[in-house]
Parts: sequence; structure tokens; C-alpha cells
Amino acid sequence: MGYDWSSFTKNITVNAPVANIYRAFATIKGIESWFLRSSVYSKVEGVLLPDEMVKENDTYSWLWYGYPDEVNEKGTILKANGRDLFEFTFNSNGTNEMRVSVSIREEEGGRIVHLRQYNIPTDEESKHNFHIGCTTGWTFYLANLKSILEGGIDLRNKNPSIKNVINS
Repeated sequence: MGYDWSSFTKNITVNAPVANIYRAFATIKGIESWFLRSSVYSKVEGVLLPDEMVKENDTYSWLWYGYPDEVNEKGTILKANGRDLFEFTFNSNGTNEMRVSVSIREEEGGRIVHLRQYNIPTDEESKHNFHIGCTTGWTFYLANLKSILEGGIDLRNKNPSIKNVINS
């Protein structure tokens, strides 16, 4: 059997309480602290407040540093248990819906963030853009999550004049 281009996983230890790690994904304030330039989480009744946790079927609209506003990722929260499991659609284009699942577990006295991106198309362009590109992106952003939650610095490049660097 050959290499599975339809999914990948990334794991990282994070020395922070599970609740803090979960909120880093499930709130606007949290996800903007390490991952996004701008996040809007919405529910049927309207936009969530910065510290309000998303729930299943809420939607998102995300913008990154280093990318113009036209690169606006929109999707749906599929799972949000309020504790240790968070899953969302990613790069939905109508015909394919990639998914990202994040679980947080305690192991050997530490916390491990387990990220799995799956349902990745396996055509050549998707292998490059989504499998390789997202693997690289998640590696950086998970390291930044660790840095932020462990009291470190924000490693993202926020200077829009600097292009083609791994940290934006």
C-alpha cells in the first residue's frame, strides 16, 4: 500500500491546562492569539463575543497574517464538546469538504494536542496545496500555539510587507 495522501496527523505537547488549550481553538480571542489575524465565529442568533465558546453547527470566517482579505476561509464547526474535542470543515469548495479534528489528551503527566486533517483530495494539485502545504502550516501554527500558551512570544510574521516566510 502506498502513502496515504488523504490525511495527516500532527502531535505536540503543550504545557498548559486542557481548558486553556481548548479555548485557544474554540473562542475568537483564543484562536486569534496564535493562529489568525481575524476570526468571526457566528451562531444562528448572530456573532459570538470574543470569549464565548463555539458550539456544533456554528460557522466561522477566518483571515491570516500574510494573506489578503480575499483569502477568507469559511466553514462550519462540526464538533465542539467544550472540553477536549474540536472539529471543523476546512477549505470547503462544494465538491469536497476537508476536515480538521483536534483532540487534547493527558499523557504521562503532560498534555498532547493531536491534530488530524483528513478527507484531502488526492489529485496532484491537492497533494501539493493541501497535504504538503497544510502539513507545513500546521507544524508552524501548532508550535506557535505552544509558544503562546507556555508564556512565549508570538512567532507569526505580522508585517504585510514581508512575504514568502514560513511564519505567515
